[in-house]
Amino acid sequence: PSVAGSEEQTEGQKSTLECSTPYFCPWGDTVLRWEGYDPQVSEVSGRVQLDTGGVSHRLYLTSSFSWKDHSKKLLCEVSHGSRKASAEVVLRVRHSPKDTRASLSPSSGNIGVGDAVTLSCEVGSSHPPVAGYRWYKDGVAVGTERVLALRGIRRQDHGRYRCEARNALGTGVSPAVTLRVFSAEVSASPAAEVREGTATTLSCDVPGREGHPEELTYTWYKNGAWLKEGPAHALLFPAVAAGDAGYYSCRVTNSQGSDTAQAIGLSVTYPPRTPTLTLFQEAQGGRLVIVRCTVDSHPPATLAIDRDGTVLATGGAQVALRRRLSVTASHNSLRLEIRDAGPQDSGKYGCTASNVHGNASAAKVLATRAAGLLIQPSAEVPEGTAVTLTCVGTGDTGEEPLYAWYRNGRRLRESSFPTLQFPSVRGDDAGAFQCWVRSGNGSDASEAVPLRVLYPPRRPVLSSFLQSHGGRLGIIQCSVESDPESNLTLRRGDDVIACTRGCPQAAGPRVRVTGSYNSLKVEIRDVVVEDEGVYVCQAGNSQGSASAAVDFQA
Repeated sequence: PSVAGSEEQTEGQKSTLECSTPYFCPWGDTVLRWEGYDPQVSEVSGRVQLDTGGVSHRLYLTSSFSWKDHSKKLLCEVSHGSRKASAEVVLRVRHSPKDTRASLSPSSGNIGVGDAVTLSCEVGSSHPPVAGYRWYKDGVAVGTERVLALRGIRRQDHGRYRCEARNALGTGVSPAVTLRVFSAEVSASPAAEVREGTATTLSCDVPGREGHPEELTYTWYKNGAWLKEGPAHALLFPAVAAGDAGYYSCRVTNSQGSDTAQAIGLSVTYPPRTPTLTLFQEAQGGRLVIVRCTVDSHPPATLAIDRDGTVLATGGAQVALRRRLSVTASHNSLRLEIRDAGPQDSGKYGCTASNVHGNASAAKVLATRAAGLLIQPSAEVPEGTAVTLTCVGTGDTGEEPLYAWYRNGRRLRESSFPTLQFPSVRGDDAGAFQCWVRSGNGSDASEAVPLRVLYPPRRPVLSSFLQSHGGRLGIIQCSVESDPESNLTLRRGDDVIACTRGCPQAAGPRVRVTGSYNSLKVEIRDVVVEDEGVYVCQAGNSQGSASAAVDFQA
């Protein structure tokens, strides 16, 4: 048989194929038939020619072929008894791209930020061949290649991808595949900076969290320290407090691994707390007053210091300062120095702190002294130094004042001179000095100011004692006067028996040593003849040394 018909068929359109033979036997058993077609969508009809024009037998196959019939083989067969002959036709069905699929690589494991991902568009069948491709992410066109390569994945690459393949007959569309980017990120609501008392939520999210195919575990950290762990992705603060401020991070874990989010800072703003106001009056001379104000607030507060309602200093725009005043301002701190302070600087000092959220204040009363005591050249001097004590701050009196001097609360003298002089000061002169000033305007006293005189050890006082009751016990004790403290060492001949510090204890188990300030006590149990001899006590400090001896007899 022979087959005739169109070389190509188009999907969905009816097409007729003809199978024919040049002979026909009306009363014979010759059969002509088609094989391999789908009878549900096909019709078969025949025609026989027996006339002077010729003899033929034609069998027509009319069908609507689908893309699945493309490349399918149909057989036209003629048989006569056991004898058969056939002809084959291969269907060429024109159709749009079919069985279009999108595939993702890698197809398993977590895909993190920075990873490389490829999306491939595969077509099961297309005739004519695919002429072009187009990729869509969440409905937006993103590429025209068969393979969409994403190098260096970003969080925003997360989404649903589908591809389209087209030829002259139409377009095939793949089902969407989801590219899941496993990347943790912390966000704050309503903002990363909130006022104290605001309901605040920190959320730890990975893209597509709500549609994630498996349960996630969230671990929260504050300032690098573990905070909590569980299935909740949110950290709730019903009324955020100042102590909640800090840097927060989270780690998200699934069965494939984990990812840790970069920390974000939660800033909590609040009005100033009650300021801390400190008043200091220098004892040595009494001529410097320091007023310091500090406060806790966020954002930083503007500080102002006033006396009896008059602003003296501010951390913002500077007020006009007097020559005696100096101001130092830093973060939430303000310092005011008043030089040559006198009674006119007494009063109620206040500090006010304010920011956008509110204000707070504190106040203290300062009573400055008219008199102050100045020690020259220093309040700590070596013995023999010429020292002058001056009662200062009284030059504005209308008449000549009288000065009374006290040491350790005991009156020394009174005169019209404001100075007390020690041409060559001795250790015995040390003590807490105070001056009283009397004039027609009244009287005032300075603060007590200590004078320290450094001197070498005086001759040590060394004593020995032998106790026979309840056993023979020898006691040798050495004490000395000095400033600073002396190091005491007790020797017998070339042997060091004991010392207050810095030497090895050479004595045996019978000797007990007790040391205190400028004193050394040695107890010798079960005294024997060998313990007799001359004991020397040596005392030394930075100013000099001295020694004394005692003959101990058993």
